[in-house]
Amino acid sequence: MSTEPNLLTPELRAAMSEAMLALLDDLTTTMFCVKNADGRYVAVNTTFVHRAGKRSRRDVLGRTAAELFVPELAERYETQDAAVIEHGRTLRHELELISPRGGRPRWFLTNKVPLRAGDRIVGLASLSQDVGADAVDDPAMTSLTRVVEHISENIDQQIRISELAEIAGCSVDTLERRTRRVFHRSPLQLVLTTRMELAAQLLVDTDDPIARIASDCGFYDQAAFSRTFARLTGLTPTRFRRSARR
Repeated sequence: MSTEPNLLTPELRAAMSEAMLALLDDLTTTMFCVKNADGRYVAVNTTFVHRAGKRSRRDVLGRTAAELFVPELAERYETQDAAVIEHGRTLRHELELISPRGGRPRWFLTNKVPLRAGDRIVGLASLSQDVGADAVDDPAMTSLTRVVEHISENIDQQIRISELAEIAGCSVDTLERRTRRVFHRSPLQLVLTTRMELAAQLLVDTDDPIARIASDCGFYDQAAFSRTFARLTGLTPTRFRRSARR
């Protein structure tokens, strides 16, 4: 069975990294950073500098989250980092507050991925997208954090949208509007993409049988999982695993 060609040559990869950093520097509502294994910032974009309440990269690079952000929030970021760096876990769609010391907190949607050099995880890359100037105690935002947590904690179970609306303390229609505004997807799509992202990670990071991964991700059988995975990714779970491990 054929596999997808790898067209990213070492030369193209090296050229792309510099170009990507330049593109990321132009993002005006998204914070970008790279941290090393010690949790220190080694690359940031301009928006990160501004949202950290600093004037230049020199004021950020080499520092930790605890040195830049409100301690209670920084502790949460560092707990996330430990899960990414120590266990190789990808963090997606984390709705959280980011606030510099003495600054104004704002809501962001954060994604973090581990950076690997061979078999070692040497750091992480993070993108945090500003989702608006909502008040810190805005019930619409705080309710969505509960929804995301419930989905993650019960991903191997059947999850009903009416159940999520009850957790959010709103109607199904209101939940639909909130998730589309923040996550740019419906509640059902949010559940499905969370399942698929976990499945992709398990396929790459474990040797678990496909049937077990299907069950762990909330699918009632392997066939249903394989059909859904292939429809959304263009590859069967087996081909995806083989391609990712080349």
